[in-house]
Amino acid sequence: MQAPLVAAVESRSARYVEGTPQQERPDVRPGEMMEQRELEELKRRVLCGAVLEKAGFAVDVKESTRRAVKHRRSSDIIIVIHEGRGWFDPLSDAKGDVFSLIQHLDGVGFTDVLVRAAGLVGFRPAELAWQRPRTQRPDVSLAERWRARRALRPGSATWRYLRHERHLPESVLRAAIRQDGLREGPCGSLWAAHLDDRGAVTGWEERGPEWRGFSTGGAKVLFRLGVPDALRLCITEAAIDAMSLAAVEGLRQGSLYLSTGGGWSPATQAALQMLAARPGAILVAATDANSQGEAYTGRLREIAETAGCDWSRLKPPGDDWNEALKEKAREEIERRHRRGGLPHARWPHQG
Repeated sequence: MQAPLVAAVESRSARYVEGTPQQERPDVRPGEMMEQRELEELKRRVLCGAVLEKAGFAVDVKESTRRAVKHRRSSDIIIVIHEGRGWFDPLSDAKGDVFSLIQHLDGVGFTDVLVRAAGLVGFRPAELAWQRPRTQRPDVSLAERWRARRALRPGSATWRYLRHERHLPESVLRAAIRQDGLREGPCGSLWAAHLDDRGAVTGWEERGPEWRGFSTGGAKVLFRLGVPDALRLCITEAAIDAMSLAAVEGLRQGSLYLSTGGGWSPATQAALQMLAARPGAILVAATDANSQGEAYTGRLREIAETAGCDWSRLKPPGDDWNEALKEKAREEIERRHRRGGLPHARWPHQG
């Protein structure tokens, strides 16, 4: 089936002018232009991942989920969504379908876009190791799914993951438990709730030794840890980073530690604008020390300037705040070792 479609593109795309109805172009005879159904068929048969793989991008498995696959090429980042049919650039406002992705990457006209897309018909991007066929789930509400999971408790597999692999101190975990912000997910994973301004659970970040994602059907707003009416607002990109910064700072008084869940939804934007509007508020951009973190810092600065509140940049010494926390724990183990307090201590596996 590939050959007829490619032939259709090659013979007709040269006469295709995007957005111009056929009846308004007397130089084009009926049937000579690609019909809309042919364009849709071409779009259906070419995945955004194929375009990116051909362009030299690689999948960042650590930062990807089933519904949002992050692709990197040097400092360029593209996130593929809608099961490979859509994409967006987290460092700009660029987004769209596979045709606009080719245009975004190559800077070519629509005619060349169609030809290049046709050349990728039948090309499948590399399968991700964690991809599994989806199974049908019962229709259960977010609130019911959240309530059905057990709250984090000492000694559980999730507790051990957070304490020994992520090095989050007991004091921070217990503070999050008191605020009912954590649940135990499957296979020792963590669920960290995102809340709206009324305190309702809108979804949750899912993180474990072998898994990273966000709740199916959920919406990213903000993970929150600390005094709800605090004026020092520390924004990170993951709930574990928010808790790690809280640990590094010793749950600083008057601070609210927040996570966007690695995204920037309209709901997240609105929630941050509401927080920034508090009299005396200060936005602290505690995002990762990379290009995406800097892009988020720019957005936070815009929110602060629009709201008329103070803002500052708090950059982690490593890539993110959990790496900083683990490095702090490593230094403490080495210090105790030098003093003879833990002669047989070993640094635990990091996962």
